[in-house]
Amino acid sequence: MTLRHRRIFYFIAVSACIIICMSFFLPCSSFAETLEEAIAKTPQGIDKGMINPDAQQGFLGIPGAPDVDLLWAFLWAVWVGWIFSTVGAFGGIMAGVGHITIFGLGDYASSFKHTGPALNKLMTDSIRVSNQWMVSLSALISSINYYRMGRLVLPLGIALALGSVTGSVLVPIITAGKIKLSSYIGYFGLCVFVIGGFLFYETTGKGQAKQKKAKAASKAFEEANIKLKNNDIDTSAHGVRIIKWSISRVFFTFYGVEFSFNPVIPVIGGFFIAALASFLGIGGGFLFVPFLTSITGLPMFLVAGTSALTVMVGMIISIFSYMVIKGVVVYWSLIGIELLGIFIGSMIGPRTSKYIPDIWLKRIFVLLAMYVGIRYTSKGFLGSSLVPPF
Repeated sequence: MTLRHRRIFYFIAVSACIIICMSFFLPCSSFAETLEEAIAKTPQGIDKGMINPDAQQGFLGIPGAPDVDLLWAFLWAVWVGWIFSTVGAFGGIMAGVGHITIFGLGDYASSFKHTGPALNKLMTDSIRVSNQWMVSLSALISSINYYRMGRLVLPLGIALALGSVTGSVLVPIITAGKIKLSSYIGYFGLCVFVIGGFLFYETTGKGQAKQKKAKAASKAFEEANIKLKNNDIDTSAHGVRIIKWSISRVFFTFYGVEFSFNPVIPVIGGFFIAALASFLGIGGGFLFVPFLTSITGLPMFLVAGTSALTVMVGMIISIFSYMVIKGVVVYWSLIGIELLGIFIGSMIGPRTSKYIPDIWLKRIFVLLAMYVGIRYTSKGFLGSSLVPPF
């Protein structure tokens, strides 16, 4: 990477930290008042769909809400950070699985579907933003690690990020406070399932045959790391090297294999992907990964870092839009311990992914996509999951 590229990358990283701090410190009293009103409008009692004012406070300070075990939250966050930093996707989805299913926030919010619809929607927004906080930190750490390893295509990440900004701002403004949890879960699962099937095709012989450059680069990278373990080669000069870039075409090499792309295409793709990701309250990596492998033709060893950079920008803008513009808040006592786990998992992922073959990185992605897709599509649209936990 040139000095110019390093300056651009660090500018993005510093800007991300500033926006995160603004989202944390700026007051969000409008949501607090709305939450208080929503609680007041919800029937009081001990039955399902009611609030017992004498119960212990849990999530968001709501009496009787689930009180998440912080040790489990930490361990789950380590897993979330590792999987996202390894494949460049499923951070937000795994965070959503934790918040919605493992910690019981989904069923609790759903209990207010008829008795307290405002509270149902407010909890849905908070879950969405909680997912995004976890993903944004993992994406920031992963981006820095992959950049140092020469496994991040900076111009491509920037082009995708430019397109994602508009979508990340527009969707929170339009949808905050208007999405029911059942609809959110159903669309969440359907999108994941479709993308998982698409990427499964890429693991077949026919799909692999269309990605000759990616296969060649992956093979060279895997062989170089085998030699590196035996101290037979120095790989520091074989990472991403930008040859030429302009408004119409960018050329770069990775382990001797040349790639190129038109920057306009990722700008357009970034807009639509970020808009959908912001709606679902996830990072969008499960969409960026197939975009980068299929449209751009990158090997998976480059996808994780490039996807992480793009996700980071989109998530930070989305968090800012939800929390500052719309006044959504998160449960900081829970998020704090989760961010610690995210940090640890995100430091491990980039260092272990280089030992996993390219094809198996895709297969891990596909298996997760199929499971999550089936579970949440059926739960959202049919009312119960077809796969455990039911």
